Amino acid sequence: MLTRNCLSLLLWVLFDGGLLTPLQPQPQQTLATEPRENVIHLPGQRSHFQRVKRGWVWNQFFVLEEYMGSEPQYVGKLHSDLDKGEGTVKYTLSGDGAGTVFTIDETTGDIHAIRSLDREEKPFYTLRAQAVDIETRKPLEPESEFIIKVQDINDNEPKFLDGPYVATVPEMSPVGVIRTALPNMDREVKEQYQVLIQAKDMGGQLGGLAGTTIVNITLTDVNDNPPRFPKSIFHLKVPESSPVGSAIGRIRAVDPDFGQNAEIEYNIVPGDGGNLFDIVTDEETQEGVIKLKKPLDFETKKAYTFKVEASNLHLDHRFHSAGPFKDTATVKISVLDVDEPPVFSKPLYTMEVYEDTPVGTIIGAVTAQDLDVGSSAVRYFIDWKSDGDSYFTIDGNEGTIATNELLDRESTAQYNFSIIASKVSNPLLTSKVNILINVLDVNEFPPEISVPYETAVCENAKPGQIIQIVSAADRDLSPAGQHFSFRLAPEAAIKPNFTVRDFRNNTAGIEARRNGYSRRQQELYFLPVIIEDSSYPVQSSTNTMTIRVCRCDSDGTILSCNVEAIFLPVGLSTGALIAILLCIIILLAIVVLYVALRRQKKKDTLMTSKEDIRDNVIHYDDEGGGEEDTQAFDIGALRNPKVIEENKIRRDIKPDSLCLPRQRPPVEDNTDIRDFIHQRLQENDLDPTAPPYDSLATYAYEGSGSVAESLSSIDSLTTEADQDYDYLTDWGPRFKVLADMFGEEESYNSDKVT
Repeated sequence: MLTRNCLSLLLWVLFDGGLLTPLQPQPQQTLATEPRENVIHLPGQRSHFQRVKRGWVWNQFFVLEEYMGSEPQYVGKLHSDLDKGEGTVKYTLSGDGAGTVFTIDETTGDIHAIRSLDREEKPFYTLRAQAVDIETRKPLEPESEFIIKVQDINDNEPKFLDGPYVATVPEMSPVGVIRTALPNMDREVKEQYQVLIQAKDMGGQLGGLAGTTIVNITLTDVNDNPPRFPKSIFHLKVPESSPVGSAIGRIRAVDPDFGQNAEIEYNIVPGDGGNLFDIVTDEETQEGVIKLKKPLDFETKKAYTFKVEASNLHLDHRFHSAGPFKDTATVKISVLDVDEPPVFSKPLYTMEVYEDTPVGTIIGAVTAQDLDVGSSAVRYFIDWKSDGDSYFTIDGNEGTIATNELLDRESTAQYNFSIIASKVSNPLLTSKVNILINVLDVNEFPPEISVPYETAVCENAKPGQIIQIVSAADRDLSPAGQHFSFRLAPEAAIKPNFTVRDFRNNTAGIEARRNGYSRRQQELYFLPVIIEDSSYPVQSSTNTMTIRVCRCDSDGTILSCNVEAIFLPVGLSTGALIAILLCIIILLAIVVLYVALRRQKKKDTLMTSKEDIRDNVIHYDDEGGGEEDTQAFDIGALRNPKVIEENKIRRDIKPDSLCLPRQRPPVEDNTDIRDFIHQRLQENDLDPTAPPYDSLATYAYEGSGSVAESLSSIDSLTTEADQDYDYLTDWGPRFKVLADMFGEEESYNSDKVT
């Protein structure tokens, strides 16, 4: 080992000439100006007129590894231009290994390695050098860095670490890329190869050290195979009721590659029906999933045909020349017919109707059709869940919608309900549509004054003065731009005390027309104001405003408007007014009491005189109790003579004393009317209880000898159509004319009646 190290050091010295040539930072400097020795010069100061040489001209030192000499290995020397050899300069060393691996002579600047170095452990060291004045301890030169490199010697044989080795080689690699590679290596044919490798150290110093190992070479897959469809045409059947976005079928292309090289991308080639479908790749199975983008309709189109392209997702540019890495197949989709519900012509129906429209008025219609091949009739129904109050009805066959109740815009302005359409052939297939009905306003309410105003006018008001501004309100839904007009009623336009000025902005002012008002003459004024709207039909109303005259100061501020203020200028206080009013009330009570006593006294005198009825005429203004007064007069006694016999006491006068009624002979059944009246007349003339004045007795007896019984209209039927007059022929010759008149129509001749 020592011989080897010495030989290496000798070769290095001979090769380098024993000198270390410093690197020159300035290209214009020549090698002749630099000393030919292993020295780093630290240039010192120069005179003002001399050319200043660059300080710290540094270079790299080299030291052999594995040095086994008895003396420390000399590395190099540091020197400053300011060092004149007088021992005034001190050299210092710092950095990697300073003091432990490398030392420096402070006086001469010689650097030595004090221990053996190993290049495989650390190939170089970075140190810093500086020249310092011994006396002042101040640096003479700025600190600078330099490098000590460890030179390698052939002291290690080659070794294989962590064998056996596993290497990967792309398939289809050309010959020469790897010396052991075989031509046309294909991973799909064979995936792994084993190779024996021998390494030999050809340095010669150790006799050619060598090592061997086995390398397993695994071929990595490359994307060198295009995807292929196993068949050129795929047939799919899809129901027309399939929802949008659903998967309707799968197709698959085969790629013999592995991993990401086998990932396939599917695309639909633009063509017939391609815009109705979409295709995506299933990442797990690498299948193409066809999805529906738009609804299908069997009645519109029954079949679609388009092409699908499968291509590699990750292409390898090295194999572009091998051809297109894609394949194409045809997809044919057949649409299957499905029995579908009827379809409305609109997704939403909006209708309008005026309020107060008569019940049964048609306001619109809906239409739904069965689009299937075997078209079926459609029936319409109102969804009772959305129109529980049944404001509208629908014709089940025609689909016309009509009002079922009177509508009120102020109560409900809009109705929203649903109509259901079902197929007659299959009532379970239904569809629903929303109906929106807006109720239009009809001008049915006149405008009125918006709030009750308490209007006051000062006694010192001037003509043309506005004493009140009024506005109007309308219970109708006022349209945009509704305008209210104000004017004075015609009956108040003749010499008015006030007038109305229309500001034409839906407000008006009450204007005074007189020069001053007096509360003593008139405290209140009533002003009729006519307010009219601009809707159709035009509505108007008359609003009466009450204007009170008040006492105001000179600025127009109201001081008082009550009744008390009228008397205040006279000098009466509130207490005096209350006393006066109490006196007036007491006097009125005395007068009323006096009059009542006088009337009572007069009534008692009159009742005393009633006992003597011979020389007095009593006037009755009592109208009686009407039909319900059964004690005043019994008219039944006049209609039936038998009842007269039972009524023993007269009810038309108040008897003085209770007297027994006289016995009257009973009336025979066949008594003549004349005899009956004569008999009753004698009874009244001879009756001692009759009043001593003339009286009128009324008799309603019709007699009892008539074959036709009573002919009174009281018991007659209400209509002639309900009567049967055939019985008149049985009454004898005296009723022959009546029988002819009211008998059968064929037996009656109007010419015979005179």
